Amino acid sequence: MNHPAKPVAGPVTRSINVNGIALSYHEWAAAPGNDAPTMVFAHATGFHGRTFDAIAEHFAGRQILSLDLRGHGGSEGEPIDNWRIVSDDVIALLDQLEIRGAIGIGHSMGAHTLVQCAAERPGAFSRLVLFDPVILAPEYYELAEPMFTADRPHPAIRRKRDFASPEAMIERFAPRDPYCLFDPRVFEDYCRHGLTRLDDGSYTLSCSPEMEASVYGSSRSNAGIHDAAAKVEVPTLVVRAKQTDLTDFKSSPTWPELAGIMPKGVDLYRPDRTHFHPFEDPEDAARIIAEFEVG
Repeated sequence: MNHPAKPVAGPVTRSINVNGIALSYHEWAAAPGNDAPTMVFAHATGFHGRTFDAIAEHFAGRQILSLDLRGHGGSEGEPIDNWRIVSDDVIALLDQLEIRGAIGIGHSMGAHTLVQCAAERPGAFSRLVLFDPVILAPEYYELAEPMFTADRPHPAIRRKRDFASPEAMIERFAPRDPYCLFDPRVFEDYCRHGLTRLDDGSYTLSCSPEMEASVYGSSRSNAGIHDAAAKVEVPTLVVRAKQTDLTDFKSSPTWPELAGIMPKGVDLYRPDRTHFHPFEDPEDAARIIAEFEVG
């Protein structure tokens, strides 16, 4: 897919109140006469809606909503203990904005969230494209012991949170795994839009280490996600990356049989990509979305 011929104006950031918090989203308005379905993007744990800018710009002229999930980006929210809290927020947003027949594009935890939303709001989406959704095999959710606890938190709790500037974050993370795999534009968007400026002029991560760790720590909380997936009646593309093991953030966590339990699910295995596929190659991700929409 070719890049847009001319620059695309950035989105307008808006906020609505849902479930006791202000939920932020970034909107590219539809061009006059463009009645293509709205596109709704939902991001991965620890990231934010502006990480999709490089993909969204391939769909210039369409209405696009890229969400900041609870506790991420510009959205409010404390650490969570159940992933259903996140999907409840997005359902409330879909209801308030009267979203119908949208193309839902999710990555990782955001893809998991859109599956739950599509099951509970059947008319909200007409198609889903799920990049490596964090929906594991059913037996994963049957385990009684959580992977992480207050006494044994996820390593994200130790993430550096404070930076003198966005440039300092860029310099620190650029050579590190997995950020070194990211498309340069996506990596810069992640850093520049993933920080909140403090009163003293310094910056802190918009998604706090405590928030990020809580999402990983509660990853077994939505045991009903397979039942939800089986209720999603719209065409759904599950894009799976290479699989090694769950201790490697670059490995796919997605249950290989997921598409098979969805009434109109299609599996696309991409062992040439990691879990961060949309960040590594946004042009390829945009191509996949466009082809599945018309297919």
